[in-house]
Amino acid sequence: MVRDAYKLALPVLTLGIVLLFLDIWYGAVFFLLIGGFICYFFRNPYRVIPDAPNLIVSPADGKVVKIADGPEGERTISIFLSIFDVHVNRSPVSGELKSLEYKRGRFKAAFDEEASRVNEQNILTIQGDGIRVTVRQIAGLIARRVICWKKPGDILKRGELIGLIRFGSRVDIVIPERTKLMVKVGERVRGGSSIIGEYL
Repeated sequence: MVRDAYKLALPVLTLGIVLLFLDIWYGAVFFLLIGGFICYFFRNPYRVIPDAPNLIVSPADGKVVKIADGPEGERTISIFLSIFDVHVNRSPVSGELKSLEYKRGRFKAAFDEEASRVNEQNILTIQGDGIRVTVRQIAGLIARRVICWKKPGDILKRGELIGLIRFGSRVDIVIPERTKLMVKVGERVRGGSSIIGEYL
């Protein structure tokens, strides 16, 4: 469980326990269930990070809902995270976080075609060895907060935790043209362990 969970889960669980001792069962069960869901939502399962060179791993858990080609040959892979998916985000490559931009915006449903363009988001640019990728943490209809734990200048390792999106969301990753794509639309991926591409 990531650290962001404690300030949300502990008060709720504490209230549930207090109500339990007061024999207020309905209230106790309600708050204990809510606290349990918060702990589940903020889980951080162990992942085996591939160590072969030139690989790009998924920055998030979820379902690949779109792969779009850009004007200069780059590809954008969009991953939709349901409320039941793991919501921590990971660095897809090893390298330096060159920039972090927060963009205010709307809160359209994360699966909406326009979400990548108009929704609130963090835009991270990571410069690796011979590759530059962009990761967008995109807020959704339910997810109203995008969190990045890193700052420009930080050196990241492939699969390292970089942030979190609360309660349902979308993550886009933009990869360069010279990348062999290794996922397809409809495929489920795991952050840090699923290989989405290999740069040449």
